Amino acid sequence: MKYAIGLDIGGTKIAAGLVNEKGELGQKEIVKSKAMDKESMYTQVVTCINQLLNQTSIPVGEIYGVGAGIPGKVDRENGVAIFQNNLPWANFPFAKRLKDSLGIDRIVIDNDVHMAAFAEWKRAGLQKNELFVYMTISTGISCSIIQGGEFIRGNGFAGELGLIPVFTPNIEKQMERLEIAASGLALEKRAKKLFSNEAITTSDLFVAFNRGDPDAIQLIDNMAGALAQGVYMINSLLDPQQIVFGGSVSTNNPFLLEIVKEKLYPYMIDEQRHILGEMHVSRDNDQGLIGAGLSVLNS
Repeated sequence: MKYAIGLDIGGTKIAAGLVNEKGELGQKEIVKSKAMDKESMYTQVVTCINQLLNQTSIPVGEIYGVGAGIPGKVDRENGVAIFQNNLPWANFPFAKRLKDSLGIDRIVIDNDVHMAAFAEWKRAGLQKNELFVYMTISTGISCSIIQGGEFIRGNGFAGELGLIPVFTPNIEKQMERLEIAASGLALEKRAKKLFSNEAITTSDLFVAFNRGDPDAIQLIDNMAGALAQGVYMINSLLDPQQIVFGGSVSTNNPFLLEIVKEKLYPYMIDEQRHILGEMHVSRDNDQGLIGAGLSVLNS
């Protein structure tokens, strides 16, 4: 059995996990990010990996490689983190630095959403030519597109669904980027203002929604309406066989998908409605780790 280390790197936390070629996740370690400067952030990545290696019986010499999911734009061929809006890296030679630190030659990097999408695509078991979309709703909003096992990447920025403007009649502007209308961060900012409470979180808002609070219901209804527009754009352009929703907002509040489906239905013509039965919420939040590990093991 081959093993790889999967990394899921974000602005608030870094996770490292041991992944086998079946896509099973073993030991996992999490540390807080230190995003004040590039070296502090990188040192935390190495710390997280070392914590993982200290907790497993598999020696570093038997690790097949390391896969890293990094937010933003990356140069996969050269292993460079090009641009991240929540990390202090710009044209950071991530793969080279990690090779030097660990003595592991096989390092694969990709966008973090792509890594999670790859794990979900492997799990979905679609036919060779079927098209798969993974959409993440978390701090931001993005999607990845896979057909026949290959990502559709465009010029390197394909899938940035959160940048697309949607109609938002009940928010500050009538047209706003989807990420500003419906991401977890945007929802939290709007809740703080509405409830005049700087301590409220996105999780608190969903608790209030389930309790029947009318203001929380309105906020989440607006969010679902914006998301439905984004999903409809995906469906109209790509007509995928399956869409899986990941990210903390989706996985922690799976009922949200049913609200989105209800709002999506009236937009659709009959030939499009097949997708309503093939829209699913990811079963866990470890898909970024698993996909990162599998990306190495399948390279």
